[in-house]
Amino acid sequence: MEQIVRADIAAFGAGRAEMANAMIEQSGVRIRPDRNRGRSAGINPSGRFEPVSRHVFDDGWNSLEELPPFKTEVQVEKPRTIITRNQSPDISFDRSINPYRGCEHGCVYCFARPTHSFMGLSPGLDFESKLFAKPDAARLLDKELSKDGYQPRTIAIGTNTDPYQPIEKQYRIMREILEVLEARGHPVGIVTKSALVTRDIDILSRMAERGLAKVALSVTTLDRMLARMMEPRASTPTKRLEAIRQLSDAGIPTSVMVAPIIPGLTDQEMERILDSACAAGAREAGYVILRLPLEVAPIFKDWLLRHYPDRYRHVMSLIRSMRDGKDYDSDWGKRMKGAGPYAWQIGRRFEISAKRLGLNAERRSLRTDQFVVAAKATEQLMLL
Repeated sequence: MEQIVRADIAAFGAGRAEMANAMIEQSGVRIRPDRNRGRSAGINPSGRFEPVSRHVFDDGWNSLEELPPFKTEVQVEKPRTIITRNQSPDISFDRSINPYRGCEHGCVYCFARPTHSFMGLSPGLDFESKLFAKPDAARLLDKELSKDGYQPRTIAIGTNTDPYQPIEKQYRIMREILEVLEARGHPVGIVTKSALVTRDIDILSRMAERGLAKVALSVTTLDRMLARMMEPRASTPTKRLEAIRQLSDAGIPTSVMVAPIIPGLTDQEMERILDSACAAGAREAGYVILRLPLEVAPIFKDWLLRHYPDRYRHVMSLIRSMRDGKDYDSDWGKRMKGAGPYAWQIGRRFEISAKRLGLNAERRSLRTDQFVVAAKATEQLMLL
């Protein structure tokens, strides 16, 4: 967004963050605090495919006073397929499932925000308040697993939006997916920020006994106040650690993802997060450096200026030092871990802490030899 770009330049100039904040306020792109209460995004820019842009201004009729707060809306989506394939060398899986589109957790740094542009919606507040549910996901999954020649490999869930976000309590799509995977003996790896995952311990523990399930909890910070501002509707850090303990006690292989690491804001907590997760029962760990692709960059910058204006220049300077001077570098091999001295330092700190705690000493691979091939239907029906 042009307004955020100009504000970013001002933040690094003589005016500093105060002038940058004033510029954004005057531009009309920022939403009033009383309207986005409980949300992280402070702007709701149009998607990159839209021919128009949104600006808030007073038309003289005091109509702005009548605007209601943003409320979560859920629409039903009916996709033709449910398994998404990828060929990225940066990640360990080649297929995934997303039971929902958009995420009510509202993590301000979420790299999936730009996907809402494909729906004609904003990656800002729309992403966390206008959601899509896929209630046919389990049926579609069973159908795809039944195709001739299907080769089982671990399905990752929670890669684009959180499968255990608050609306899962009502829709229960994730539980239905797990029931299908258990019945078919198919391996699954789950990543979530929600303690709601403990609801499905019964299924996950049975699958884990057969070597079919792993769960990773993403913990960004242990600071509850920071988490409330940055991930407003995700489970608190304490509840995530408690979820790790419950899953581990149930015999489910559990890991912690220190993700994303935000330099100058959360990177100093990495060792404490690993210590706490290990004490709770995690046996594997990973990390990802903050990514700011496409529309995520202006949304994160606006958030940083609103909540941590005094740290803005420091945080953005460190981010760019790991991205060849840019906000984001999408090159494979760099986008997850970054490059340069600061990225190297974070990597070494992680390795030292993980080794000290015994994390990643043994990485458990999930089994694919228990996959149940669907029985073929009879070729000819009986005559009446």
